[in-house]
Amino acid sequence: MQLTWEQSELIAPFLPRQRGNIRLDNLAVVNAILFVAANGCKWRALPSHYGCCHSIYTRMSRWTRAGVLDAVFERLQRERLMRVRIEAVSLDSTIIKVHPDGTGALKKTAPRPLAKAAAAGPPNFIWLPRVPATL
Repeated sequence: MQLTWEQSELIAPFLPRQRGNIRLDNLAVVNAILFVAANGCKWRALPSHYGCCHSIYTRMSRWTRAGVLDAVFERLQRERLMRVRIEAVSLDSTIIKVHPDGTGALKKTAPRPLAKAAAAGPPNFIWLPRVPATL
């Protein structure tokens, strides 16, 4: 799923205008997003000819919040340049951090007494109450 320059002219009105020092043009970012969507790979597994994976992810995140990607994908599907159908979404459980109390393990409520008090050994200290000198 790669778009050509001619195909990218159809979605150009929906993409933000690029300003300043531009390392990645909008077409390269769209093609990188399509590559990740088609192959289901991680962003870090993106081939280097697309550019820096962090820059592409950051721009994709901004475009998603602004509604740019919705408009772009809708236009691409109307023009029958691509067909995308999301069937399932899954999360890798290694990215979800859970507190140990939330894992369902039994919680320790009180120390268990030993079977024999003598097995514990002699006490390490003796507490003696202080008697005031003025009695």
